[in-house]
Amino acid sequence: MNPLLDRTGAVAVEGGAAAAHYGDPLREQRLLAEGAGLVDRSDRDVLAIPGPDRLTWLHSLTSQHLERLADRTGTEALVLSPHGHVEHHLVLADLDGTTWADVEPGTGAELTAFLQRMVFMLRVEPALVTGQWAVLSLVGPGGDEVLAAAGLPVPEAVTALDGGGFARRMPAIGDGSAAVVDLVVPRASVGQVADRLLAAGAALAGLDAYEALRVEARRPRAGVDSDHRTIPNELEWLRTAVHLEKGCYRGQETVARVHNLGRPPRRLVLLHLDGVSEELPEPGTPVQAGAREVGRVGTAVRHHELGVVALALVKQSVRPGTALTVGAATAAVDPDDAPAEVDDALAAARERVKAVRSATIPR
Repeated sequence: MNPLLDRTGAVAVEGGAAAAHYGDPLREQRLLAEGAGLVDRSDRDVLAIPGPDRLTWLHSLTSQHLERLADRTGTEALVLSPHGHVEHHLVLADLDGTTWADVEPGTGAELTAFLQRMVFMLRVEPALVTGQWAVLSLVGPGGDEVLAAAGLPVPEAVTALDGGGFARRMPAIGDGSAAVVDLVVPRASVGQVADRLLAAGAALAGLDAYEALRVEARRPRAGVDSDHRTIPNELEWLRTAVHLEKGCYRGQETVARVHNLGRPPRRLVLLHLDGVSEELPEPGTPVQAGAREVGRVGTAVRHHELGVVALALVKQSVRPGTALTVGAATAAVDPDDAPAEVDDALAAARERVKAVRSATIPR
């Protein structure tokens, strides 16, 4: 049982693994953007990979350069299909002889099975340890002060925690001011760690608030903002989770070919929706330009400042100012996500976004 679901006002996400919010998701978003909020992300799957061959082995299997990953540092990596499509996105930390990976909820068993098939005679022992370890995230510009007040380390990269686990610095979300520190802790101590942080000045915030700031920052989730055709070149993962100069790995030919040509078939954008519908579009909902399907929606959220917005993968042919629809909603691509070669159309795009946002009904 998750002790943070017993807290006042907690409303669980579908499936009941963590809290979607604690009564006021828009207030919780502002808390993450301006203060410090503790987000329960214990629905994520966690893998532990010990063994002296772990880094060279992971280096050969993933898109990232890992064979010289320093102790107490972290990075991101992808497992790709033979054709270069994204299968798994791993957030990694190496600490005292073990590489830790956390991945999307419900995907850990499949990834672990794949890794175990690839061990052969190497000294490495990948194991799914979600039942023993949980991910919490301290989010906001005041997060470091809360950690210090709680007597916990303020990590530059990855730092061990007393009692087991580690703290890991992650890229900021929102407009870039909401710092993120992940705490991977024993499940048995989740309530205790949470109480310590809350007493130091943090407040509980749900996954809805975290997701809204993640969408604002254009940080994708595998299997939500990607589909079975997604290649790394279409997302920011080409920058954060792919090493373009490393040797051969599964799917590398596709990544290198598209990178050299400089023209991935789709790009990730932020869509502004008019917000008229009570229901947010589900991941996979088509993006239409008239009768033509030009993309698919990923995560859709109600943002405390931007209104209803969503991440979407759209065709490169979609230009700023293009009239789009998602279901019954009118949509527009954020001008900041325009391709470089169409900068002269940004003014028209900004006007279209302004018109779409003016139709948004605050929730």
